[in-house]
Formats: sequence, structure tokens, C-alpha cells
Amino acid sequence: MIKAGIIGSTGYAGAEIARILLGHPEAEVVWYGSRSYVDEEFSSIFGNFLNIVDAKCLDDNIEEMASKVDVIFTATPQGLCASLVNEDLLKKVKIIDLSADFRLKDVSIYEKWYKIEHKAPSFIEEAVYGLCEVNRDKIKGARLVANPGCYTTCSILTAYPLVKEGLIDPDTLIIDALSGVSGAGRGAKVANLYCEVNESCKPYGVATHRHTPEIEEQLGYAAGKELTLNFTPHLVPMNRGILATEYATLTKKNGVLPTAQEIRAAYEKYYGKELFIRILGDGVYPETRWVQGSNFVDIGFKIDERTGRIIMMGTIDNLVKGAAGQAVQNMNIMFGIDETSGLKLVPKSL
Repeated sequence: MIKAGIIGSTGYAGAEIARILLGHPEAEVVWYGSRSYVDEEFSSIFGNFLNIVDAKCLDDNIEEMASKVDVIFTATPQGLCASLVNEDLLKKVKIIDLSADFRLKDVSIYEKWYKIEHKAPSFIEEAVYGLCEVNRDKIKGARLVANPGCYTTCSILTAYPLVKEGLIDPDTLIIDALSGVSGAGRGAKVANLYCEVNESCKPYGVATHRHTPEIEEQLGYAAGKELTLNFTPHLVPMNRGILATEYATLTKKNGVLPTAQEIRAAYEKYYGKELFIRILGDGVYPETRWVQGSNFVDIGFKIDERTGRIIMMGTIDNLVKGAAGQAVQNMNIMFGIDETSGLKLVPKSL
């Protein structure tokens, strides 16, 4: 059995990791780390674990944790993982970090967008960006994986094949994305109170959202050049889910736009054998409820011949494929076990 520790187990993503690992045939949680709830029963914080988890929350002593586990998930705010990681630690244990500390390869961009000093820049180059369907081979040998964010996972995977194949002009890419409130974390914030969110929808982080450079960097690798794009997130009154609608100009070949068949062939080329990415049929578009509680990504598209553009649509559960599920998928790859272990979760329709 793979022994796992979770730092930040009482946040939404940390609790979701615990939920998934409880159904995992080859892994178990042996350390529920939480600064805020030390010595409290984990099930007293999340009642759904009553009579299922009888463990108490421990502190986040990562050195002690590393002597008792094989992998550590850090489901924590930006800055914490970077302040803890060191060479001695990585010799003992694998780390999957759900924060942004090791996602960006340029430390100056990280510090600009996140407005904090990076505490471990020497590990940035080693860290592998854990987008499983794209970087699987690199993840296999990694000691430190940077688990992608929810907006970024959905946004990148939705456009990746078309960028990679040169079927769209990536410099024309515009991404509008909607997120459920759990994406903002479990911390108390006035803007996320029920009365502030219910019966409303609002954009935020307009032209400043810190997932923007992450999307640009990863799609830039696919395009073979640096990209600049527009990304606008929106908060909607639902618990969980991401829906990204993306627009780009199609690239003409000999003056002719790509056909829907060519677009579908590109998606099938990259995702046709991927269990967790579902390419929807013609005229079928993604809905958050069809991926809720699962590790699936649903992708649809529509060519607008009138404008010469394509509309790409993708949806994920922000807490599963956008956080905990992808983290467990990364763990499976890192330890050389069935990548789908513990993750064949049927989406909840209601």
C-alpha cells in the first residue's frame, strides 16, 4: 500500500483527496495534516467521514510526516510548499503540490503574479507540471509534481490539440471560464458568503487573474512560441464545477478553413485513448453536472464559418480533475500503478 500524508486535509481539496484515497485499492491516508484542527477528529470537521475515518488531525510537521509516508500532498496556499521543500525531504518522499509554487518555470513571473517571494527557486526546474494527459512520461520519474490549477486544467486541455496541430491561431485565443464557489477555497471571505453569491454571476480578476501566465506558458509549449491571451474567470452560484468557453481564429490552409472532421481528428489524435477525456458528439456541448464528482473532462466544439472562428467548450469538476483527482492520478503515474486506480468515479447528475 502507498502511504499518503495530506497537508491541508481540512480544506476542500484536501478533504477530496481523502475521499478519493479511501476508495483507492493501493493507497491509504496515514496522516491528516491540519494547522487549524490539530487533535480534532477529522470526521467532526467533515461529517461525511463519520464512521469511515476515525483518525485525528495531526500537525503539518513535514519532516516527521516524511518518515511515515511515501507521498505527501500539499493542499495549501501559495508559498507554503516552497518554504518546506528541500533536498533531504525529496530523498525520502514524493511531493504533489496543489498550490502554484512550482507550476511556473520563470520565478520572476511567479513573484509578479502571486506577489510573494519564492522560497525554493532551485527546485523549479526539476518540478514537473502534472497535467497527466500531456506530461505523463515526465511525471513517471518525478519527485516533485506541480498539480495544475482548476481553471488551467480545463482551459489548457480544451484547446491543446488544436494549438499543437496548428489548427488555430493561439494569439487570438480568448477564454471565458465559470467556476463554482468551492474554487475559492474554504476560508471565510465576505465575497463568497451565500447572500453575496446566490442569484448572481460576476467576473473577477479581469486581465489580472494569476492562472493566466500558467495557461499561456503551457499552451506556449504546445505552440512552440510564447503566447499572450485573454482569460476572464467568473464566479457562479454553484458549489463545484468549471466551464470554459474558448474562442480562436481558425488557421486556413490554402485559403480553406479546417473542417469539423479535421478538428475532431485532432482531438481524437491526442485524447482518443484517454479514459478521463470525453470528446462529445456533434451538437453536444459540455455541462458541469455531467462531470460533477468525477475525474472526467468533457469537451465539445463548434465551427463558426461566418467569422472563421471556432468555439471550444470544456468542463471539469474543479475539486476532482481540477485538484484532488488529478493529484491522485499523478500519484498513480509516479508509483507505476494503474493510472485510473481510485478514480473511476461515476459523475453525479444531481
